[in-house]
Amino acid sequence: MWVVGTAGHVDHGKSTLVEALTGTNPDRLKEEKLREMTIELGFAWLKLPGGGTVGIVDVPGHRDFIENMLAGVGGIDGVLFVIAADEGIMPQTREHLAILDLLQVKSGIIVLTKVDLAPDEDWLKLVEHEVREFCAGTILENAPLVRVSAPSGQGIEALKVELARMLAITPERKDLNRPRLPVDRVFSVSGYGTVVTGTLIDGCFKIGDEVVVLPGGTRSRIRGIQTYNQKVNEAPPGSRTALNLTGIDRDQVTRGDVVAHPGDYATSGRMDASVFLLKDAEVELKHNAEIKFFTGATEVEGHVRILGVPSLLPGEQGFAQIELDHSVVAVKGDRFILRRPSPPATIAGGVILDPSPKGRHKLNDPAVLVRLRRSMVHSPNEDLLAVFDKIGISSEAAILQSLRANGEETRRLIGELVADGELISLENGGLARESQLISRTQFNSLTRKAIEILRTYHDKNPLKRGIQRGEFKARLGLQTAPFNRLVQIWLNQGKIQQAGQGLSLPEHMVRYSPAQQKKVDDLLAKFNASPYSPPGMGECVQMIGEVLVESLIESGALIKVAPDVLFTPAAVVKMSDFVREYTASSTPFTVGEFRDRFQSSRKYLLAFLEYLDELGATRREGEGRVVMHPEKLPASR
Repeated sequence: MWVVGTAGHVDHGKSTLVEALTGTNPDRLKEEKLREMTIELGFAWLKLPGGGTVGIVDVPGHRDFIENMLAGVGGIDGVLFVIAADEGIMPQTREHLAILDLLQVKSGIIVLTKVDLAPDEDWLKLVEHEVREFCAGTILENAPLVRVSAPSGQGIEALKVELARMLAITPERKDLNRPRLPVDRVFSVSGYGTVVTGTLIDGCFKIGDEVVVLPGGTRSRIRGIQTYNQKVNEAPPGSRTALNLTGIDRDQVTRGDVVAHPGDYATSGRMDASVFLLKDAEVELKHNAEIKFFTGATEVEGHVRILGVPSLLPGEQGFAQIELDHSVVAVKGDRFILRRPSPPATIAGGVILDPSPKGRHKLNDPAVLVRLRRSMVHSPNEDLLAVFDKIGISSEAAILQSLRANGEETRRLIGELVADGELISLENGGLARESQLISRTQFNSLTRKAIEILRTYHDKNPLKRGIQRGEFKARLGLQTAPFNRLVQIWLNQGKIQQAGQGLSLPEHMVRYSPAQQKKVDDLLAKFNASPYSPPGMGECVQMIGEVLVESLIESGALIKVAPDVLFTPAAVVKMSDFVREYTASSTPFTVGEFRDRFQSSRKYLLAFLEYLDELGATRREGEGRVVMHPEKLPASR
């Protein structure tokens, strides 16, 4: 799946072209149709020749709506750069190409529209020559050019073929197991609730995933997913995606927010960046200048602190700290655009080098400038993290053996990654050669998988307190040692809880229906009426069913001392207290004494005494028993 965007001057036929390609009019607002001008982002999709689906983001061309246009081009794989044959290159044509260049959009096709309005062939050749000169030195320098007349359909099939050819050599979006959806539209659907849309990057979302809306931090869950108007269970990276979110109101999400898994991303209002000032920028970029910052679908006002020089001149690249009025989600390597607030104009762009520096840098600190220059080169830390992401849980020793790398340097990098929280030690935070380590990405993924396993288990087994550790370990696909360490971390974090001998989600509680509760109450009344000669297992199952009986045993409401013998905890404690009286006695107590005290049959009392033998509290001697370990006798809590 791919996503392409349109770009070009207002009224050059972008929306008409999209409708001719897809059969869908992307202008969805009444005002847009009245004015015949795209104001907000529009969306459509088509099947490519030879297969494959491509989503198309139709962006506004008018200068008043440039900032809406920026929300649409952040996640595209390519561009349809539209120029009308009857008008040629216009102001927004120039600004849109500058933006595409700054964002380093991978590929594109120049679409010469309205060719039916050109006076003659010579005119078309002249416009094409002008366009080629205009695109020289940009990402579109070698782009194919297709002539189109949308009303007549001329060139539409040729454009589809060219589009398929372009996307066939476009690299697929990486699945980093850390999905994020920059929200470019929010709306409500009657009966479903809040829906957000965007281009999904860096991972997959699945129905049922717990998510957080950043930077606000509102929690939600994915109720439904659509990609290209089709309901799906999972959305892959690079797809136009609509998420139906539960438990969240329409006004709790705005364009520019990011939907992600909890813990995957942090927010920041300050970031280090490499900045390039456009060659045709009208003025220099001065220190502390006011700017509008755009990345993904986000738009935030702020200031830019120029580092190392007093200002950047048109055509210059430099380093800066961008300080924003509100926190945003940003990742190293994300590209951005800077616009001047007044008079509004696109002036610069660049790439984020550190999304959350520890503080303000001194303006002329040589060490900072050296570090920023180095960070523009591919980081060894990223290579090391990629190895951990690939192999999962591993130790420093195993990594050194696998990489055959410099031991001292790799150990240093591992230490840095642990300190930064990108690697997590499963040894209570400690770090040694045999310490089990996992990347934060993999840890978050396993945490989500664990929660989903427990949620599914609770849904299927609502009367069980929790899943047994062995079954949980098998479903997670982990070895015993790392499983036990991860469980302890999740317990410490409150992600899961101990539930008897098993594990459960903190919010899970066994709840009986009124009918089930009535059956349970009737059974327990029989136990209380005859605590030392209670109903046997068979009678219990006949009265309330095997599932409810197992639930009572698991919850501790009944204690199973033998295959067919159950007692209430109160009865077990009273019988244990009788046995405890013989702790200091050298004479064994007999079954007869036990029977006389509790007026019960040998069937029940022998079963209970053998139960104490198994606990190690008593030992049989001849016809009687002696107390061996009184501390192992059941006691009231």
